[in-house]
Amino acid sequence: MATSTSGRTGSGYSDLPALLSRMSGDEKHSPAAVSTLDVLWVLYDRILHVDPARPDDPDRDRFLLSKGHGPMAYYAVLAAKGFLDPAELGGWNAFDSRLGQHPDRVLVPGVEIGSGSLGHGLPLALGTALGLRAQGRTGSRVVVLVGDAELGEGSNHEAIAVAGRRGVGTLTTVVVDNASDSYGWPGGIGERFSREGWAAHTVDGRDHDALHHALTDTRLDQPLAVIARVEPKEFA
Repeated sequence: MATSTSGRTGSGYSDLPALLSRMSGDEKHSPAAVSTLDVLWVLYDRILHVDPARPDDPDRDRFLLSKGHGPMAYYAVLAAKGFLDPAELGGWNAFDSRLGQHPDRVLVPGVEIGSGSLGHGLPLALGTALGLRAQGRTGSRVVVLVGDAELGEGSNHEAIAVAGRRGVGTLTTVVVDNASDSYGWPGGIGERFSREGWAAHTVDGRDHDALHHALTDTRLDQPLAVIARVEPKEFA
């Protein structure tokens, strides 16, 4: 779990609306961003073993945000957990800000990939998990957050098949399902993963306890998919 040892005061879930309100000017992607907020909070508050004082710890868990459009919720959670100074949120997306409309791994502490080109996160997460396994770092978990629509990209189909057949148990895919996919999935998104050898759970994406329960149901030889169904909402 993310714990701040950097001297910054950590924030709770109730502080997220105020942190989000510091950022403006990305109305196009705001609903998509906020749809990820509860999943991000549960991951950083209850699941991931990451330390803002040591963001490059080789034994850390890895979180990859594939759904990288409009990352306001991601920045808010990183600020709440001590990776960013909350004061920095006010200048997001400005010319001289390191907080852009797509998160940049070179600029933002705790960010593992530069994202925003949808469809790349899941294959990158699989490669990361396989690389860590080759290094013998089997205690590091790799979690990738994707949107339901981007699963239509061909690279995702290949990654889903390979991960299941290779039994990559350190890999978790969280699918934020806000019904934005144009084509849908026969039997549901969870069925798609199950048929390829994944353990899969479909839960309410706003229910923190349900998310926690699903995200902790890991297997040594089977990747995990958690489908988080949400209705986009805005904070006042």
